[in-house]
Amino acid sequence: MAVGGVDLIVPKGSFAGLVGPNGAGKTTTLSMITGLLRPDGGLIEINGHNVWTDPVSVKAHIGVLPEGLRLFERLSGRELLLYSGRLRGIPLEETGRRADELLRVMDLLESQDKLVIDYSTGMRKKIGLAAALLHNPGVLFLDEPFEGVDPVSANTLIDVLRRFTESGSTVIFSSHVMDLVERLCDWVSVMSRGHIVAQGPLAEVRGERTLNEAFLDLVGARGSGDEGLSWLGSSGDPR
Repeated sequence: MAVGGVDLIVPKGSFAGLVGPNGAGKTTTLSMITGLLRPDGGLIEINGHNVWTDPVSVKAHIGVLPEGLRLFERLSGRELLLYSGRLRGIPLEETGRRADELLRVMDLLESQDKLVIDYSTGMRKKIGLAAALLHNPGVLFLDEPFEGVDPVSANTLIDVLRRFTESGSTVIFSSHVMDLVERLCDWVSVMSRGHIVAQGPLAEVRGERTLNEAFLDLVGARGSGDEGLSWLGSSGDPR
């Protein structure tokens, strides 16, 4: 999805949701913000650092859990965290201490020696989040982090993310599940067809409606689908 004129602002310490229909440009936007996809123009700054002119400083202060998560699958969960820590330049002893705590909090201690390739979707999301948190980033970017995750794993992820923002750090996650965003976020940006169409505190964007109702109004939801499909469910001739 091509995006244009995106003016995304997220206050420090927010639990922020980037919402929009499938194909609205959420993943493209997050990929540009995190330095994975170079934009044709514009300015991207995280905590005062330019993403494209100062990438080393930026990447030292952000954590990323992308959509279509790619991990080193022939490593065990613990090995993955130790390797991630070494890549970040964290001393081995400190990396081990942090890995132990993350594995415990993510409820992965019993699976820490299991190869990542054998992890379930929920386990992969949890170990991916652990790797993204290992270096204690100031800003965490998550692209559809709860997609395909079972309720127990989702609850674990939510608890960790809430603790993270309560410490003053920032979470930005994309989703098209309005109920989840409404439950978790204090800031929301609504995206449609490559543009930000509304942005601000959740209560302000939502108004007197539910977030889902506000979202449907903002993105121009289609009709109810009453037209057509007159044959569907009919007991008549199937031909």
